[in-house]
Amino acid sequence: MRRVAGRVYVPDAQGRYRPYRALWVKEGRVAGLEPGQGEGEVVLPGFHDAHVHIWKIGQLLTDLLDLRGVGSLEALKRLLQERDRLLPPGAWVLGRGWNEALLGAWPTRAFLDGILPHRPVLLTRTCAHIHVANTQALRAAGIGPDTPSPPGGEVRYEEGLLLERAYGLLERAMPRRTVEDYQRYVLAGAHHLLSRGITSALEAGADPLLLEAYRRLDREGRLPLRVSVLAVVRPDGEETTYPLPEPYRSERLVVAGVKFFADGGLSGASAAVSRPYREVGGKGVLRLSAGELFELALPAHERGFFVATHAIGDVAILEVLEAYHRLYQARPLPVRHRLEHFGLPGPKALSLARALGVWAVPQPIFLEELRENFLRYLPQEFLPRCYPLARMARAGLSLAFSSDAPVVREVSPLKGALAAGRPLMGRGIPLARALFYYTQPEASGLPPAWLWPGHKADLAVWDRDPFRHPEEARVVRVEVDGAAVFTA
Repeated sequence: MRRVAGRVYVPDAQGRYRPYRALWVKEGRVAGLEPGQGEGEVVLPGFHDAHVHIWKIGQLLTDLLDLRGVGSLEALKRLLQERDRLLPPGAWVLGRGWNEALLGAWPTRAFLDGILPHRPVLLTRTCAHIHVANTQALRAAGIGPDTPSPPGGEVRYEEGLLLERAYGLLERAMPRRTVEDYQRYVLAGAHHLLSRGITSALEAGADPLLLEAYRRLDREGRLPLRVSVLAVVRPDGEETTYPLPEPYRSERLVVAGVKFFADGGLSGASAAVSRPYREVGGKGVLRLSAGELFELALPAHERGFFVATHAIGDVAILEVLEAYHRLYQARPLPVRHRLEHFGLPGPKALSLARALGVWAVPQPIFLEELRENFLRYLPQEFLPRCYPLARMARAGLSLAFSSDAPVVREVSPLKGALAAGRPLMGRGIPLARALFYYTQPEASGLPPAWLWPGHKADLAVWDRDPFRHPEEARVVRVEVDGAAVFTA
């Protein structure tokens, strides 16, 4: 048995953090808590990121050109030219993270052709719902001026832009990833999450190859944190579906949910909304109606998988809630489905989500990193409804907070919790309460980890008290099953 002394914060069922002097760890579980005020190390339960793309974080850390935070087209041009000099002839230049609000303009096919006309280039916007390609990349995929837009997507050939499901047309021509590639990306991304105090996470979308990579890592004992993986059922650009995966559950890995997309992103003005966006116009893209989602999700629901559907705009949110209502009517089962993002809920959506008992999984950090986009594109009347976290809490919703990284640069739950206190309009959520919503692994089909006796000893040790010094506190050690998996 091992004693971990210091200032140990443990939340109760209502989200109130109570201090203890020490905790005892035995065989990977919390064996006991010592009441009292402690000094020294500051210990919190390990955080749960309820919606993140672990492998994509790892891919950005290893192979992709990271464009997050690039502040001008000229700076983007220099990065592309530098990458071009490092690659062999014919290799694709792949990057992710550009944001037109920072660049000052939208990158286009002509812009990319003027820099790198001799090799395929594909740059994914920070939201991952909009992509810009040069002529070489479009030609490699057989996309031309007369290529029709697929259902739930849009091809804008002259601009070189591919929105939503149109990306699947280009993806077919891109270099294939292997299971080994995925394993490398997952491990790099997992280490990054651990360094932020995250001991469990939900991988928000995996094709069969990525699922196999996770299974292999788990079987080999190489997965350093707990992961719940959402299986993608309908790939972009395809009308066919993948078969449902076999359920999988171990100490570190769970496959118990499936992923669908009902619309696009709010920061890029492609989420399905009821009123036109400012500046760019249009009402976004509805990728799935309630009826379509019901038909696609019913087999998963009947087999006991939880359904997690990307729904950001007010129109898409109501379509998804209607589909979930029909699922529960068709087959009343105790499985709790999820709404990923839940960006623009109105009073009706809040009430329906509460009545259905589904999980809402928003991203507080969006209010910080994508703030300028929201203010730029959203109609004025939508601003109070943009990620209204305090309203969600007051409505009695089951909330699990997340980052959706690498859509954003910052994956830290502490930074996200601070952002939850700074909404676009209205009231924010206090720091302690917001941090509590980052300790909800049950939303992802994983066991709770609140450091109560009997629970897994998944914990994060800080250099100073994050409640007293939230801007300066840093993670110095992380343990999973009572064993150190990260040390600063």
